[in-house]
Amino acid sequence: MKIALDAMGGDFAPTSTVAGAVAALEKDHDIEIILVGDQARIEKELAHIEVATALRKRFTIHHASQIVDMADSAIDAVRRKKDSSISRAVDLLANGEAEALVSAGHTGAFVVAATLKLRTLPGIDRPGIATVMPTEANPFLLIDAGANVDSEPKHLLQFGIMGSVYSSKVIGRKNPRVGLMSIGTEAGKGNELTKAAYEELSRARINFIGNVEGHDLFNRPVDVVVCDGFVGNVILKTSESLAGAIFSWLKRELKKDLVRQTGALLAKEAFYTIRRKTNTEEYGGMPLLGVNGICIKAHGNSSSKAIKNAIRVAREAVAHKVNPHIVEEISRHGQS
Repeated sequence: MKIALDAMGGDFAPTSTVAGAVAALEKDHDIEIILVGDQARIEKELAHIEVATALRKRFTIHHASQIVDMADSAIDAVRRKKDSSISRAVDLLANGEAEALVSAGHTGAFVVAATLKLRTLPGIDRPGIATVMPTEANPFLLIDAGANVDSEPKHLLQFGIMGSVYSSKVIGRKNPRVGLMSIGTEAGKGNELTKAAYEELSRARINFIGNVEGHDLFNRPVDVVVCDGFVGNVILKTSESLAGAIFSWLKRELKKDLVRQTGALLAKEAFYTIRRKTNTEEYGGMPLLGVNGICIKAHGNSSSKAIKNAIRVAREAVAHKVNPHIVEEISRHGQS
C-alpha cells in the first residue's frame, strides 16, 4: 500500500513529517511512503535519522519546489502554486500512484486541491472533515469539522450517511447512532438549516436518533454528530483548548503544596490515562470524507507521533474500503 505524505506541510515540517513516516514504516510493514516536497531537505532529514537500508527502500521522494504558506488563500494556493507539496501529493493520488495521502498543511488548500483534482464521490455534493472526539467511554465522530463554512440540508444529510459508514466500518460501531447538533432535542428546535436537515436525516436509512445538544456530547454521546463546518470547527477547537487548559490549571494547583504533590503522585496513572484520551496525537488525522480518494488531514502542529498515527488512519481507511461503502450507502438512500 503506497501512501503519499505532504512532507512540507505542518508547523514542524519536514522534521516531524519525515520522522513520523519512519515510525509508521517501522510499525506497519505493508506500507510504502512517498515523501512529497523539497528533495534536498527531505534527504537531509532522512540522513539525520539514519534510516536503515531495508527501511529506506520503502521510501520514495517526489520533488515539489513550492510550499503552501498559512497566509495563502486556498484557491490561490492551488491555482498559482501548482508545484506545491500538497498539490503534487493530490496528483499522485489522482493518477493512481498512491492509495491515500496525508497532510498537516493548509486545511483550505488541502480541501480545495482534493475536491478539484479528485472530485467528489457519486451522490456527494461536498466533502466533510470527520474527527474522532474522546469521551469517558467510547469516542464519537464529529462531521463536518471545518471543510465547509456554509452548508445546505442535503450536505448535512450526506455528512450523516458518510459519518455512519466510517463509524461502522473503521471505528467498529454496530448500527451507529447519528445525532444532529442543535440547541434543543425537540425536532422543531434550531435554525432553518438544522430544522430542514432534521427532516432529511429522518428519512435516511441510518440510525438517526434526532437532535443532540452541547451538554450531550461528552456525557451522553451518540456515535456520530452531524453539523456544518463552522459549528464543527468551533466545537473541535474549543474542546481541544479546554482540555489543554484544564490540565494546565490542574498541574498548577497540584504543585502548590507537598500534600497535593503527594496526592498527585499517587494518582499519576489516572492522570496519564485521561491525558492519553484527550491527546490529539493519539488520533493522528481526520479523514476528508466524500472525495474520490483517501485523504487524511493532520493538525498543523502535528508531532512525529501524530504524523505516524495519521498514516495509520490512512492505512485503515484504505483497508476498510471506506469509499466504496459510502457510494453504496448513498446509492441505497437514493433508491429509498
